[in-house]
Amino acid sequence: MSQIRIMTDSASDISMADEKKYEISVLPFQVTLGGKSYLSRVDLDNEQFYRLMDQIPELPSTSQITPFQFQEIYAKEAENGTEDLILVLINSKGSSTYENACLAAEQFRQEHPERKMNIHCIDGMGYNGIYGGPVIEAAKLRDRGATAQEIVTYLRDILPHREIYFGIYILKYAARSGRIPTAAAFLGDKLGLKPVMRIFDQGIATAAKCRGEKHLIERLADLSVEDMVPGSPYEVIYGCDETCRDEMEKAMISRVGYGPTNYFQIGAAVAANAGPKVAGVSFTKK
Repeated sequence: MSQIRIMTDSASDISMADEKKYEISVLPFQVTLGGKSYLSRVDLDNEQFYRLMDQIPELPSTSQITPFQFQEIYAKEAENGTEDLILVLINSKGSSTYENACLAAEQFRQEHPERKMNIHCIDGMGYNGIYGGPVIEAAKLRDRGATAQEIVTYLRDILPHREIYFGIYILKYAARSGRIPTAAAFLGDKLGLKPVMRIFDQGIATAAKCRGEKHLIERLADLSVEDMVPGSPYEVIYGCDETCRDEMEKAMISRVGYGPTNYFQIGAAVAANAGPKVAGVSFTKK
């Protein structure tokens, strides 16, 4: 029986409980804040990181996972007897991590032709639940006896159809990170406007603007239901405020009649750009 390892990075925001339950390897991103560097999920959990963001005025920054780090990962997996290593990694248009994984895989094959481990590098095409959800499903497929090729085919088929709508509550992080224009953030703060962001096909764009937090949740739910495959699973996204998570879930249930299959709390890699307080929905687009 082939030994298949499912691996992703911490921007997938898979919970530590699911990481353990489904035996998914999650690679941490390095985050720098207040002149100090931390490994997300290792040195700081989400709540600790949110508190630091609140205490330190400067914006956090994240570092890509390097080719050298991937080389070390591949060598360790090969030594452990992994036959197929399936990596699903952060949007290649937002980070060089995916490209680094591919470069390191090619170098590993050239330098270690005797190692027969297959390395499958897959672009997650987004952030958070866009690929976090499919990674969990991939692990379930593995546990049900699917082959590595069947799992890779599933991931390559589903990821181009994954979509997120999420609302940003604290605009300064997105404005300063370049996710939304600074002028728009300033006007939003003055007028009480909140942007609805859409992530699809590797891109991030402002889909709508809402006045007030109550309307934000309702608009997010409307847009998500309009785009998602009818009757299909969805996941709720949230940050530092669980009230937003509960309101998002309630709004979705009122529209589709059933609850989410999972919850994805944004970690350091996503919060560094979107801020700690968000709400949203990830799903498969019809």
